Amino acid sequence: MLRVESVSVRRGRTMTLEDVSLSLEPGRTLAVVGESGAGKSTLIAAVLGFLRPWRGEISWAGAPVRDCAPSLVMQEPRAAFNPTLTLRRSVMEPVAARRPPPLDRMERLCRGLELTHDLLDRRPLEVSIGQAQRLGLLRALIAAPPLVLFDEPLSALDAFTQKRTARLIADLQAEEGFAALIVTHDLGYACAYADDIAVLRSGRIEELTRPKDFIASPRTAYGRKLRDAAVALGAFERAA
Repeated sequence: MLRVESVSVRRGRTMTLEDVSLSLEPGRTLAVVGESGAGKSTLIAAVLGFLRPWRGEISWAGAPVRDCAPSLVMQEPRAAFNPTLTLRRSVMEPVAARRPPPLDRMERLCRGLELTHDLLDRRPLEVSIGQAQRLGLLRALIAAPPLVLFDEPLSALDAFTQKRTARLIADLQAEEGFAALIVTHDLGYACAYADDIAVLRSGRIEELTRPKDFIASPRTAYGRKLRDAAVALGAFERAA
């Protein structure tokens, strides 16, 4: 459903993405991994239409991605919220012009994300970074979008909360069938929950493979470097 076809993005004289092709179907998760500066956040910006490709096409079911009303979980949790509004009002913005979600959905998400209703009546600077990240997930998931883009969605959470939150997202995806594009440094999380792994380096896709194949035998030297570093840090064990 999501198609990224031979996309290149240029910023000034620098090519930040070069000839990137990816596809993502409903109900599936694609994790894009790579070091800082690899082009992961640029890819998300291009998919959402914030950056215009210099070359190539990006579409959802043959139409612009914005037409499917995708949701974004931002890497900087507080950046998703207007500092002058209550978090409740910001969380409900994605559904303000549509039918409000059932109360049981709101309750389930708040319970799964360990969010109390009093937090929703605060403003962004009145909650912790970890709480802001979970509120960002609530905001992204409340409208049941067909496509969710996650930019380091668990980075501000402790290990225990990361596992609970990752499982909630996976369970919700299994029920609702949304497509998930995740960009992350966390190879353990990526390999535990993604259907496919795309390794991005200097704006190019180095390899596109299944998680079990990537863990067992990366196809490129760069992929092996990332895999070996994750093994040394115990990333795969933590995500199990």
